[in-house]
Amino acid sequence: MAPSKNDRFSEPASEEAPDFPPTPQRFRKLILETNNPKTYHGGRFQEGIMLVGYARVSTLDQDPALQLDALKLGGCERVFVEKASGAQRDRPELKAATDFLREGDSLVVWKLDRLARSLHQLIETVELLNAKGIGLRSLTEAIDTMTAGGKLVFHIFGAMAEFERSIIRERTCAGLEAARARGRRGGRPKSLKPDDQAVAAALLRDPTISLRDIARRLGCSLSTLYVHFPGGRSGLLAPE
Repeated sequence: MAPSKNDRFSEPASEEAPDFPPTPQRFRKLILETNNPKTYHGGRFQEGIMLVGYARVSTLDQDPALQLDALKLGGCERVFVEKASGAQRDRPELKAATDFLREGDSLVVWKLDRLARSLHQLIETVELLNAKGIGLRSLTEAIDTMTAGGKLVFHIFGAMAEFERSIIRERTCAGLEAARARGRRGGRPKSLKPDDQAVAAALLRDPTISLRDIARRLGCSLSTLYVHFPGGRSGLLAPE
């Protein structure tokens, strides 16, 4: 009987196939069955489920070969390779991978730091994948969000990220409160000091001097001048 087109690794028909040494096809099949017990059974993938790999290196001269080998052994049918810093928000290959994936598929990475550089960024990415019904699998950390254990791990990550944000918020508020108690005010300092404002008012009363010349003399912009004198010269000379 001819092998089905869904069979990705077919072996030549033989009545007595030796178990040892294993053929390359059998060896890869054993690896797939070990690493993908949910998606690979008896030489074929479950219908509708696909593993898509994502590899990233920070610079153009770095080689992603190690990641590519691990992703291929992990059963990835397609791999997207990114050459960009993890802190970079705009990563076209990651977007292409998420657009390619469908509900029920999984995005596979060699390590979690290949996907994100911070816990907050990692949580955002996982939430985006979850909203599309896509799982995330990390080969090194052995995390799979399609399993109950993997979901628990990322719920813990989310709680840690929220705790970190709360601590930062509390420290910021405490610092501002302490500064206010010492008479300090936040925000940018005023561009024009009281003496400069008095000079600007005197110059504005002279109709022969333009607003641009006044701003140039004071070393500020026109917008700064209008902040201190709304309406410009007409507002200053208007009768009360």
